[in-house]
Amino acid sequence: MAQPAVLADIEGPTPKGGLSRELAYFWYFTRQDRLFLVGLVIVGLSIFLAAFGPYIGPYGPQEIDSASGVALTGPSGDHWFGTDNVGFDVFSRVIAAPRIDLVIALASTALALAIGVPLGAFAGHFGGRPGIPSLLSEALLRVLDVLQAFPIFILALALVSATGASQGNVIAALTFLQAPVFVRLTRGAALSNESKLYVDAARCSGAPERAVAFRHVLPNSLAPALIASSVAVGQAILITAGLSFVGAGVPIPKAEWGLMISQGANQMILGKWWPSLFPGLFLGITVMGYALVGEGLRKFLDPTNRI
Repeated sequence: MAQPAVLADIEGPTPKGGLSRELAYFWYFTRQDRLFLVGLVIVGLSIFLAAFGPYIGPYGPQEIDSASGVALTGPSGDHWFGTDNVGFDVFSRVIAAPRIDLVIALASTALALAIGVPLGAFAGHFGGRPGIPSLLSEALLRVLDVLQAFPIFILALALVSATGASQGNVIAALTFLQAPVFVRLTRGAALSNESKLYVDAARCSGAPERAVAFRHVLPNSLAPALIASSVAVGQAILITAGLSFVGAGVPIPKAEWGLMISQGANQMILGKWWPSLFPGLFLGITVMGYALVGEGLRKFLDPTNRI
C-alpha cells in the first residue's frame, strides 16, 4: 500500500507509533508552512526572554547607568536602544518586559481555559435537555451574553480600576473576560459531537450523563479552544499593554511594554522616538507571532488538510 502524500516527503521509514507519526507530520507541516515556523520562532523567543530576559541585558530593568546617568540619550554602543526619561536602559527593559507581559497573558489564558472548557462542555451536552442542568446551561449562556455585550478593553479597564492596579488583578480581570470565549467555542464543538457514534456507545454501555459529558464529549471538543488559546495569549498581551498605557495596569517603574510606550509617548513630539518605538515593535511582533501560531494550529488540527 502506498504511503500517504504527506508522509512520503518525510525522510526515513514511516513512523509506526501514533505519537511518532504525529510528530513526523508536525515536522513536515512546519517545513511547509513558513508563517507557522516564523510564529513558532517568535513564541519561542518570547518564552526565552520571559525566563532569562532580566538577566541577559547589559543593565538591570530598573538600573540607571552610573557612568553616564543621562536620560533620553539616543541609541549608541553603550545603550543600544537609548535611555528613557528616567535614565533606564531601554534595551534592557524591552527584553525584560516579557517576564511580566507573558506571565500575565499565559496565566490568564490558562485559567480561562481551565474554567471555560468544562463549562462549555457542560452547556453543550446538557443544553436543551429537560431538568435542572439544562436550566443552569441556559442561565450560563445568558450571563455570557451580557458579559460579551461590553467592549472587552472597557470592561477590563473597569474591573482593574475597581480592584486596583496590580499584576494579580490584571490576571484575574483577563481570566474573567477570556473565559466566555472558551465556553462558547467548547460548547459549539460539544454540540457537534453529540451526534457522534461514540457518544451513543457510551450511553449504551450504561455510563451516566456526567461521565459521557466529561469523559467522552469534553476531550473531543478541546481543539477549537486550544487553537484559540494562542490568539488569546496575544490578545491578553495587548490588553495588558493597553491597561498599563492608560495607567490602570502594571505600576511604575516595572518593565512592561505598554508602560514603556506610555512613558515615552510624550517625548515623541520632541524627536525622542526610541523610548516608545522599540517596546512598540517588540509588542507588535510578539502579538503577531502568537496569531501566526494560532492560525498554523488551526490548519494542523484540521483533518481535511491531511491527505
